[in-house]
Amino acid sequence: MNMKNSIRSFLLFSSAVAVLIVTLKVMNWLPLTIEKNTLRRYASTEEVKSSLNIREIYVPAYFPQNIVWPPSEILAQSKPFPAVVMEFKNQASGDMVLVLSQSRGGPSPAGHALDLAGIKETVPFLLKGRKAVLVVGECIKGTPCSKITWEEGADTVTAFMKASPFELTKIAESMLP
Repeated sequence: MNMKNSIRSFLLFSSAVAVLIVTLKVMNWLPLTIEKNTLRRYASTEEVKSSLNIREIYVPAYFPQNIVWPPSEILAQSKPFPAVVMEFKNQASGDMVLVLSQSRGGPSPAGHALDLAGIKETVPFLLKGRKAVLVVGECIKGTPCSKITWEEGADTVTAFMKASPFELTKIAESMLP
């Protein structure tokens, strides 16, 4: 009789856990279906284009050999304004080294995994005939960091990299026709 009660208790507990897991999964899925156009993760730029009807995503044709393709993370939204953020990692260390973002009508919706700890110089820069702003500085651990921002049609495009501005400008130029 004792073994029978133990089995019954175990089955009841297992059923309760299964119901709880299913309920949590549904609660996690529900906001994504209701608000599918707000900021969330995507598996590829093609998925972003088809899901959110964002026609142009600026992706570099040139990548240094140490940067891993595809992006380690892609975040995108179409509401309240269209925006895409792609993060890339270093092949050897796995650290985040490049963040590309584009937005129309507002600031980039995601906080960058990289951040400037100090700015050494901010200069106007001509990027394939487009007016851009190049910022050179240091990241939190004292490593060189660079950021370049320009307008591409109605979009504001920003490339931020844990490297010298020379590598970053090559990447940015390869994003343009």
